[in-house]
Amino acid sequence: MATATITAGAPPARPAVPETISTRRVIAFLAMVFGMFMAILDIQIVSASLAEIQAGLSASSDEIPWVQTAYLIAEVVMIPLSGFLSRMLSTRVLFTIAAAGFTAASALAATATNIDQMIVYRAVQGFIGGGMIPSVFAAAFTIFPPSKRAIVSPMIGLVATLAPTIGPTVGGYISHAFSWHWLFLVNVVPGILVATAAWSLIDFDKPNLKLFNKFDWWGLAGMAAFLGCMEYVLEEGPNNDWLQDQGVFICAIVMTVGAVIFFWRVFTAEEPIVDLRAFSNINFAFGSLFSFVIGIGLYGLTYLYPVFLGRIRGYDSMMIGEALFVSGLAMFITAPISGILSSKMDLRLMMMIGFFGFATGTWWMTHLTADWDFYELLIPQILRGCSMMLCMVPINNIALGTLPPDRLKNASGLFNLTRNLGGAVGLALINTVLIDRNAFHYARLAEHVQWGSAAAQTKLQNMTLNFEQVTGLDATSAAISKLSGMVQQQAALLSFMDVFYMLTVLFATLGLFTMLINKPAAPGGGGGGGH
Repeated sequence: MATATITAGAPPARPAVPETISTRRVIAFLAMVFGMFMAILDIQIVSASLAEIQAGLSASSDEIPWVQTAYLIAEVVMIPLSGFLSRMLSTRVLFTIAAAGFTAASALAATATNIDQMIVYRAVQGFIGGGMIPSVFAAAFTIFPPSKRAIVSPMIGLVATLAPTIGPTVGGYISHAFSWHWLFLVNVVPGILVATAAWSLIDFDKPNLKLFNKFDWWGLAGMAAFLGCMEYVLEEGPNNDWLQDQGVFICAIVMTVGAVIFFWRVFTAEEPIVDLRAFSNINFAFGSLFSFVIGIGLYGLTYLYPVFLGRIRGYDSMMIGEALFVSGLAMFITAPISGILSSKMDLRLMMMIGFFGFATGTWWMTHLTADWDFYELLIPQILRGCSMMLCMVPINNIALGTLPPDRLKNASGLFNLTRNLGGAVGLALINTVLIDRNAFHYARLAEHVQWGSAAAQTKLQNMTLNFEQVTGLDATSAAISKLSGMVQQQAALLSFMDVFYMLTVLFATLGLFTMLINKPAAPGGGGGGGH
């Protein structure tokens, strides 16, 4: 326990990282970044093509969301666990197993003939692939000197935000051009190359197999129950009236028991499965909070835009992809700029600009109409893409830039977990607001479209006359159906506006909150966090 006491105190000064990086390490790092890109892309790559997968597997509309949910639940358990596994097995072994397992599970998902097989393969894919994501963040801050941070941080920030943003676009193109099977087969060749490169080139650290004897199985069980069930409750709750649904209710109980076991083991185990002491570093704690909110914005808007275009505009996956590629392009262009700014500007000011830019984009969307198309969505999407990168780079640097190397692997898992949990909480919140406000607005609008309303009567008569000119139609029924559809559409639009308004308030508030952070230490400062 002596070691634990030493680490819990003031962390040791960060050892000097050599200024020159060998080509071998650069190639190894790039291979890791590509592996992470595939793992994060696969969360969203199926989202625009669920209808095609549903038809291919003869699945019901209740079953098909599990193609995404199974992946998310499994990944959320692996991300914090990867810190311990990386220390025990070494980055090289963990990353190679993760890349190879992810590739094999991708190939299996393409062979699925029913929804049950697909859910199992996607869970395996998410669990094993989740090990790649934190390893990249830890490696970036371990092997590169602070002087290179302006290049490395935007790269991992870009991948972490670009992959989920362009997922629906890439998925839409692939399933249109080939078939849904290729959403998974496309991972096979790059996955083999990444696994081979990882095994041959990674040499950052050594394994510590003695940790296996101290592996906290109870802690793992508690964490899996806690995080897995929490993801399920957040995913299914909004559509099933939360605890009124038996499945959600049981999972909420398991989640609570899991949380008690997990936190008990975290504070009592000799080698806890997740080390929460990184949160004692003020900058890491704030960075994780901001990462959580970035998750809400990142995954929330990646969900909202396609739902709007599909539900209101009637777009298919290909058209949605074409309408939404702008955000990805904006991120790509802003990444190098944000890297340069991060070394020249107060990181807090940079974050503030990012948060206010994001709030401006969502505020723009509160003026939504049913006719909005590519050009109306252009400015909000550019603001979303640019602002996301302006926030992401300083958040990475603030959270992970001042931690000592022995804490980085665990901290990196926690940091990435906060972003994913932000996405899960954000989606649950967004879905709940959409459902509740839709019902509220529909009831209010329906009050004005009744037999006693002169305007509604006139509109109905005009529509009936129009339909009478079409032979073979019951004109009155068709007119009533059309009018009901119009009310439904307006109610849906108003509920979208409410969600965008809520996000505007959230990000504007955070923009002000950035002023409360202590000024981050200059890159390469000691291990201390707050001043």
